[in-house]
Amino acid sequence: MTSKTPGTHGAVLADSAPEQESPLVELRGAGKAYGNVRALHGVDLAVRPGRVTCVLGDNGAGKSTLIKIISGLHQHTEGEFLVDGETVRFATPRDALARGIATVYQDLATIPLMPVWRNFFLGSEMTKGPWPVRRLDIARMKRTADEELRNMGIVLDDLEQPIGTLSGGQRQSVAIARAVYFGARVLILDEPTAALGVKQSGVVLKYVAAARERGLGVVFITHNPHHAYMVGDHFSVLRLGTLELSAPRADITLEELTNHMAGGAELAALKHELAQVGGVDTGALPDDARAASEPADAGRPAAGKADGTERTSGTEEPDGSGKSSGSGKSSGSGKSSDTPSETEKPDNATSGTEGKV
Repeated sequence: MTSKTPGTHGAVLADSAPEQESPLVELRGAGKAYGNVRALHGVDLAVRPGRVTCVLGDNGAGKSTLIKIISGLHQHTEGEFLVDGETVRFATPRDALARGIATVYQDLATIPLMPVWRNFFLGSEMTKGPWPVRRLDIARMKRTADEELRNMGIVLDDLEQPIGTLSGGQRQSVAIARAVYFGARVLILDEPTAALGVKQSGVVLKYVAAARERGLGVVFITHNPHHAYMVGDHFSVLRLGTLELSAPRADITLEELTNHMAGGAELAALKHELAQVGGVDTGALPDDARAASEPADAGRPAAGKADGTERTSGTEEPDGSGKSSGSGKSSGSGKSSDTPSETEKPDNATSGTEGKV
């Protein structure tokens, strides 16, 4: 499979075919139910080393539930969950971390007022000295944090600055570098670009590609099909807890991915509704939606000519009299005077006043 995008991304995609790599993490018909509510059902997903698997979906599609299953926060209630080909059932997120699965959530699990190096080792601080007087090894943590950030292409002038002073893209990058350092083989990113601007989103996408270059399997959760298509190797679209689309990059275009993400059937129905509202341009909708709405559009001209002459032919048949709708023609007043023979018929009793006029 060859990438359609140039640069580093294309070079990585050309290295090996993903089908030949055994998955690091795999879901087979996985699902999750909360009592009578089925949040996820029949989802298949494979995360391979050195590949970016993008999971897209609207709000309520089941993305968060999927993350919680893989990260060990929740257990699946149906299907299989495999790590390195072995069936597993994580009890806690620490079980997932022990198997090399790390998750970077939107809040990043950082403390804004703490320095960068403290956040890098938050919860896993290095210590020195004998037990019971062990103390933080600050110098080694600073040195290690700086080295790991530089390995990911992140250069910070001062590791003592509070992490809250960094931009959103830089904080995301620090969280990614932290996960890689602590042995992550599978990196799950929960909508890392959702609250970022265009420039900072580009920074995060660059480090997503850097994580892929280091051989990690990346699960990229996002609402944005354009961001997904820039770095993705395989795309899965969730809709109402089920898998609507699963396709490699070579088999789908950005337009098709956007259409699946937006919901082709829903767009067709929406276009039909919007077409009945004046001043709304529906020509920009995807081709699938346009094709689906053509039968509805074909029936609209009759309604659109309600003020024209064709309306009379459609109203005469239900009346049965054939001429009872002649009063509708009296709006063109010349009709009753040009055909005096019609006014002499008994059917004209209802319009006798108009005939006298």
